[in-house]
Amino acid sequence: MAIRRSVAYGAALVTATALALTGCTAPGSATPAPSSDTLEVPDTPSEPVTLNILDVAGNQQLTEGMINSFVEEYPDVISGVTWESAGSPDLVGTIKPQVSTGNLSIDLVFSGTDGLSAGIAQDLWIPIAEEFGDRVSNQENYLEPAAAMQELAEGQGIVVTYYPSGPILQYNPDTVSDVPSTPEELLEWAEANPGKFGYARPANSGPGRTFLQGLPYLLGDSDPSDPVDGWDKTWAYLSELGQYVSDYPTGTGQVVSKVADGSWDIVPSTTGWDIQPRATAQMPATIEAAPFDDFTWITDAHYALVPKGQSADKLSAILLLLQYMLTPEINAIAYDKGYFYPGPAVEGATLDLAPQESQDLLAEFSRDWYDDLIESNPKATPLEADALVKAFDIWDREIGAGKYEEK
Repeated sequence: MAIRRSVAYGAALVTATALALTGCTAPGSATPAPSSDTLEVPDTPSEPVTLNILDVAGNQQLTEGMINSFVEEYPDVISGVTWESAGSPDLVGTIKPQVSTGNLSIDLVFSGTDGLSAGIAQDLWIPIAEEFGDRVSNQENYLEPAAAMQELAEGQGIVVTYYPSGPILQYNPDTVSDVPSTPEELLEWAEANPGKFGYARPANSGPGRTFLQGLPYLLGDSDPSDPVDGWDKTWAYLSELGQYVSDYPTGTGQVVSKVADGSWDIVPSTTGWDIQPRATAQMPATIEAAPFDDFTWITDAHYALVPKGQSADKLSAILLLLQYMLTPEINAIAYDKGYFYPGPAVEGATLDLAPQESQDLLAEFSRDWYDDLIESNPKATPLEADALVKAFDIWDREIGAGKYEEK
């Protein structure tokens, strides 16, 4: 099937961009607050502040311990924290009105590349790395791939957690004896076992998004950074593979459920989505994982984002918090339950510094081949914002249309 790519994106791009947005800011007046470049941001806030945090990336489980530790150690800076969570599709509707009116109710956002990119497109974020990078000097200690992810922020966010992501495959060893190791072998397996392989809509799923962006490297496409003109092999492959996919869930949780109940026998995954669902009994601990031959890791990260209109005191507290979060002893908390394995973004945040609970869990549920492949295989950053939106739009129209399974 030929994939048509020379289209007017129009409303579809607006929809896809909206899926990526996320919002947050701090209580303020009904009129827009001064921009950050006119603020006199003190070294410490004039009085302790309360931070209201919006998480649209599942980041709370990785960083809540870091933030609680800061609050305990520095109550004169942050007196308390509240959390709320939302999906990326809710980001624009939440944050843009707050920024436009200056009536901020969220102070800090944790998001993946989707919310970061969409907020950049909407001019929602204070460029904290660009304007206040010297106040978060621990960025100098980023792991090399985390530093590359920081470049994607265009100065407007701060990487707080990082992982190589995938794509890898998860499979049920009771039903899969000959595990595919190449995209071609996966296609052959799916054809022989229709309805037993699947993945979630990439715009709503980290593993789906990673699988989509990893294929151009696996298939040898002409330009893995250009989904419109450089992914001929990928779009043709996904179209053929789609003949044997019964439906595309709109969330990764549904994929986990399909593996757990035996509906699907092979799914694309990431290190974190392999470890945590088994460690938390969301899927059987017996589910196995395997890498593709000669694959490239598509890296991922979570960013701290500050909506425009933030007060000087709260911005001061946030900068101190981020500097603290990027110290090795604190950043090692990101190992958590393996959701973002490994998780830390800075050099020196080794597993022996993580809480004992994390060390014990990973000893049981991680894979002994992960670390070697993380060290040896090449790593590529995700698509930039505009390209990612275009990739989502093409996939939605040409691959997933008519096969969505809503939550």
